[in-house]
Parts: sequence; C-alpha cells; structure tokens
Amino acid sequence: MKFELLQAETVYTGRAFAVRCDHLRTPDGRTVKYDIIEHTGSIILVPVNDQGQIYFVRQYRHAAQLDLLELPAGTLEPGEAPIAGAAREIREEIGLEATNLLEIGTFYLAPGYSTERMHVFLATGLRHNPLEADADEFLSVEALPITEALRQAENGEMQDAKSLAALLLAKRYL
Repeated sequence: MKFELLQAETVYTGRAFAVRCDHLRTPDGRTVKYDIIEHTGSIILVPVNDQGQIYFVRQYRHAAQLDLLELPAGTLEPGEAPIAGAAREIREEIGLEATNLLEIGTFYLAPGYSTERMHVFLATGLRHNPLEADADEFLSVEALPITEALRQAENGEMQDAKSLAALLLAKRYL
C-alpha cells in the first residue's frame, strides 16, 4: 500500500511533544488528514533487585484521573541515546543506579497517532545513587516480588500499557 505525503504542518509544539497535521493521498487516490503526535522517544525500565523484586512507581495520571502503578519510565532528550536515558531515568525516578542495563525490546506506544518508540531495559545490579527528580513528578516507589508483579499484570490489575508490554518482554529474563 502506497501512501503519498502531500503536506505536513506542525500545529502545536509543547514541552513533551508536537502535533503535526499530515495530508496524505491514499492508494485509491483519496486525500485524507492524519493528526500525528511527534515524540522524541522514551525508555521504560524493569529494575530487578537481588531479592527478586521489581521496582515500580505509583503516580497520579491526570488524563486517567487515577494513581497508577507503573514501571519507571521517561522521555528521551533530543539526540539522547536510549541507554543514556535509561541510566538517567532510573536514578531520577527510583533513586537507584543500575550496574547492568540490557535493552530487551522496543515498541511503538500508539502507532495509529504517535511516533513515540519505547525502549525497554532490564536493570540489574542496583545500588543507591539518586538524581534530583523532575519538579512536576510526585512518585512513590514500590517493590513487588516478580511473581506478584506478573500476577497483577496477567489479572488486569495493572492499567498502564507500557508497563504491561515491558513486563511481557522481560518475562523470559525473570
């Protein structure tokens, strides 16, 4: 299927993303409009300690109007390598540094309307080494045994899609 880009216009630029309006010609010759969120990409971590626990953060998500349990994650800075973003985010979000960061997969968060590609890292060899948290983040850190984390994911108790996808990718390593 061949789609032809006719025009692209950035209609909004914010702190975390931009919105672009693309006009495309479809394979059957029609012209359609797509609204696309442009995103620099992000990382998500599966931090596992020596006791067999996975670290999560609980935070309020205004769009969902809920406190959600999520794996630590964050947006890449423009031009930042995913492994560098992972090393920074784990220290900002849970105050730990990982001796070992292994990229175990990538996925598009919502390819129907966003360019955001998430890089999943298994983080082990954890030790205390915090960075200052982002000013707009209010997180509490929780550790769950691996079996409990997987149980909650499989039973629909976790509602964060990126955490569910990352746990699925990490399962064979756990």
